[in-house]
Amino acid sequence: MHVRWFGWGGARVLAFPTTMGNHDEWPNRRMPDVLREPIERGWVQLWCLDHNHDASWYDKTIHPGARAWKHLQYDRYITEELLPFTQHVNGNAFVIATGASFGAFHAMSIALRHPHLFHRIIGMSGTYDIRNMTGGYSDGNVYAANPFDFMRFETDRGRLDAFRRQDIIMVIGDGDPHYEQNREFSGVLWEKGIGNALRVWNGHAHDWPYWEDWIVRYLPGHD
Repeated sequence: MHVRWFGWGGARVLAFPTTMGNHDEWPNRRMPDVLREPIERGWVQLWCLDHNHDASWYDKTIHPGARAWKHLQYDRYITEELLPFTQHVNGNAFVIATGASFGAFHAMSIALRHPHLFHRIIGMSGTYDIRNMTGGYSDGNVYAANPFDFMRFETDRGRLDAFRRQDIIMVIGDGDPHYEQNREFSGVLWEKGIGNALRVWNGHAHDWPYWEDWIVRYLPGHD
C-alpha cells in the first residue's frame, strides 16, 4: 500500500480514493492546491491513501462474504498500520476521515467502526449500504463492514456516546442516485441520538468541481 501526504502539522485528514483512484488521485485532482491555505498554515495535514477495491468489493470472482472479509483486512491496515504511522509523523490528536463517491463509503465505514480513533467524517456523494455491492447478500463480515446495518442495530452505550462525540457530515446532490439512501442513513443516526449534518445541493453534483467546493466548506466542520 502506498500513501502520500502534504503538510507539516494540524489535524490529520485521511482521504480515501474513489473506485478508480489510488494514492495519486487527490494530488492529480489538485486537492492539495484546493486546500493550500489550511495545509501551509499547519491547520491540516492531508494523507492520500490507496485502497484494495479490486481485491475486495470489485472482485466479482469471489463470494460476497470474502469481499467483505478483504475489506475488513483493509480496515485493519488503516487502523493498525497507517494511523500509527501518521501519528508518528504528526502527533496531532484530531483525525478526519473523508472521501468522495466510493471513497465516502470507506471513510464512513471505517470511522464509524472506530469512533474512538476518528473525530470528524466528511462523506461526499457517498453510498453507505454496501449490500448494493453484494446483490443483497449479507453475513457477519458484510454486516461488520456495512454502516447501514451495524449502526441501525448498535446498542452499546459506550460506543453510542462515542458516535455522539463525532462530527458526521454527509454532502450529496438531490439528483444523485444515492440521495434517498443518504437521507435514510441520516435518519438512522438521528434515531440513535447521533447528530449529523446532511447537506443537500442541487442537481447530480457527483464530480470533482463539487467535491473541491465541499471539502473546503466542510473540512472545518458542518456549517
